[in-house]
Amino acid sequence: MLKYNLLVVALFVSLFTFSQSLTQTVKGQITDEQSGAPIIGATVVIIGTNPPMGAITDVDGFYKIEKVPIGRQSLGISYLGYESVTIPNVLVGAGKEVVMNTKLRESLQQLDEVVVTAGNESEGQPRNELATVSAISLGMDEISRFPATFNDPARAALTYAGVQTGGDDLLNEIVIRGNSPKGILWRLEGVEIPNPNHFTSIGSSAGGISMLSNNMLANSDFFTGAFPAQYGNATSGIFDLQLRQGNFEKHEHAIQAGLLGVAAASEGPISKNGRSSYLFNYRYSTLALLTELGLDILGEQEDIAFQDLSYKIRIPTKKFGSFSLWGLGGRNTYRFLPNESNGDWENDTEEQNTGVAGVTNVFYVGDDSYFETIVSGSYNKLSNNYDSLNLRVLETSDFIETQLRFSTYFNHKFSARHTLRVGTILSRLGYDLSNTFWNRRERRYITPLDEDDHAAFYQLFGNWQFRTSDNFTVNAGLHASHFALSGKSYIEPRLGFKWDRKSHIISGGVGMHSRMETIALYTARQYNNDGSFVQNNKDLGFTQAFHSALGYEKMLKPKLRFKAEIYYQHLFNVPVWPNDTTSDFSLLTFSTLNTFDGYTSDELANDGTGKNYGLELTLEKFLSNGFYLLSTASIYKSKYTGSDGVERSTQFDGGYIYNFLTGKEFKVGKNGNNTLSFNGKLIFAGGKRQAPINIGQSINQGRTVYNFQDNYELKLNGYFRMDFGISYRKNRKKTTSVISLDIQNLTQRENEFFRYYNVGRRRVESDSQISFFPNLSYRIEF
Repeated sequence: MLKYNLLVVALFVSLFTFSQSLTQTVKGQITDEQSGAPIIGATVVIIGTNPPMGAITDVDGFYKIEKVPIGRQSLGISYLGYESVTIPNVLVGAGKEVVMNTKLRESLQQLDEVVVTAGNESEGQPRNELATVSAISLGMDEISRFPATFNDPARAALTYAGVQTGGDDLLNEIVIRGNSPKGILWRLEGVEIPNPNHFTSIGSSAGGISMLSNNMLANSDFFTGAFPAQYGNATSGIFDLQLRQGNFEKHEHAIQAGLLGVAAASEGPISKNGRSSYLFNYRYSTLALLTELGLDILGEQEDIAFQDLSYKIRIPTKKFGSFSLWGLGGRNTYRFLPNESNGDWENDTEEQNTGVAGVTNVFYVGDDSYFETIVSGSYNKLSNNYDSLNLRVLETSDFIETQLRFSTYFNHKFSARHTLRVGTILSRLGYDLSNTFWNRRERRYITPLDEDDHAAFYQLFGNWQFRTSDNFTVNAGLHASHFALSGKSYIEPRLGFKWDRKSHIISGGVGMHSRMETIALYTARQYNNDGSFVQNNKDLGFTQAFHSALGYEKMLKPKLRFKAEIYYQHLFNVPVWPNDTTSDFSLLTFSTLNTFDGYTSDELANDGTGKNYGLELTLEKFLSNGFYLLSTASIYKSKYTGSDGVERSTQFDGGYIYNFLTGKEFKVGKNGNNTLSFNGKLIFAGGKRQAPINIGQSINQGRTVYNFQDNYELKLNGYFRMDFGISYRKNRKKTTSVISLDIQNLTQRENEFFRYYNVGRRRVESDSQISFFPNLSYRIEF
């Protein structure tokens, strides 16, 4: 391994060449944070250049600064009567222009002048101005820089406090503050979307590979609790992702090839007049490509393939506002063919097709108000066929879900103190679900799912922002929802505040939240002896949660921030087994808080509860002089109560999480035009939990027998992982190329996944997670 790493370092060093001084264009738009209106005459400067470089925004709020030296630059933005902002560490490369759109907040004080370099730095702050606590910004620069994220927002989120892996490292499943991954909401362009991951399962929020591309994403928000009022249908966390706009003045392209896939992206103006643009990215599986070329890496038994496409087209108009046409789609297949000589006897074929497309219109009504309206549709199909050497079909499933959504909100800025946002989301949830399996005990086929119908889901929200001063902001709101299938409604008040004392920030939030289960759970059938069936869970309610969080931030010195948050979450109306129908502890201790995906046709009741509470500490040194550091520590408890009324640890009650991330960039080559980067990450976390194994019963019955009376009392060994990344960025005239190597689990530690009884060896053994995964990639921008 040491020789391999030294060889990689030597490869990067050998690429160093001398180059000339290079420059690039930095441009964007400056708007009012509360009203969204363009700010005319704002000053934008590149801090620290000699001679000074800058620009003034035009009548539409746009600016353009040409011939900016490549490398890390800081932007200062100011306008009379507004709080100035500094955006540090903007990465300027020779291959593509930098588009930096920024919002300014109107000051409540009358300012005679603004000193640009004294502005508030925007690092780590969420995009959504209604967020006050438990929210961070996921920057695309960070996602690309952090090791072993593979440009995946979910894997990048593992770096932050309170977040840990949810299952096998092969998946991007994450647990937030002890909550089930099922409670995560994915949003794209302001609207809820299906799970945007390849190789997923019904009801899951995760998968093996993300369909999203860093070529497409703008800086986005990640929430871990106490969500603002505009968000619904989430109890764990929210990924609020945005697609960036294509360059409306210049055609630019990028090609990337790596072990995970081969991708191509392009952007540019649609016409010379106006500011319309296009942006798209397409990726195809490297393994599938090699197989088609005759190089069968996985062998004849396995076949894995995937591809995805994303796009955004923006068309501004003079009379009807701006329109955006956007979409995301992916397809993947997995096949396992048995080898009878090895004792294999089961075929497995899985296929997934996912697509979402939408049209967004932003229409301004005067200088202080606007409507944002989104019409979107999505399609998600998961198919599976499982048989025994084609002698008998063991299980087939086709899960098709469609979603048609109309979302609109009105935003009005009454003054610098008061802003109101009200909106509605109307959803038509279509489903065509079928699942049939062979019941070995009864020697017959059973069909727990055979439904083709639709259900309506309505949401309303309102949020009032009140700024008592430049330092203190209150966000008060209400979210209401109604699910027509069950006929149940939910009213959820929200409240958040932020007290910014410049040297330190105190913030907090409380609110009610809820989350529906997968449609399959509500429509699944349970058959009676006479062949009739009942749908036990059609009237099942949502899981509900009360979130509270209190945060404190302090800049210990320039570029060094300390952050602490304490939180408490009470979950109720959790689906569990009805308490008067069984004495089986595997059922009495069941709760959907411990599940990752799937459904059941057995009857459940909203009688369960749960709670999560903990302390999160973060020490972050923002990138400066090529060096950054992020260290987080979380101490927490995650408990639940099943139908037997006994409080137990949840499956995700690991107790602690510690992350340490650091990296260093070195300028190399003539004029320092090129960059060599090293990044490393350590993860320590308490192990997951499972039921203890009853060894005596396992020996007698010749199979693993668990003691469910003490469910989740067995804590697996602690989780440890070291990730490493190295990259070399080379700037030439009009091109930027990057070669990078990311290694997940550098030490090849085999983290414990679960324990079972090995009948042949007559002992308890462990199954392990993926031990080592490297990804070598090359990217060129031009």
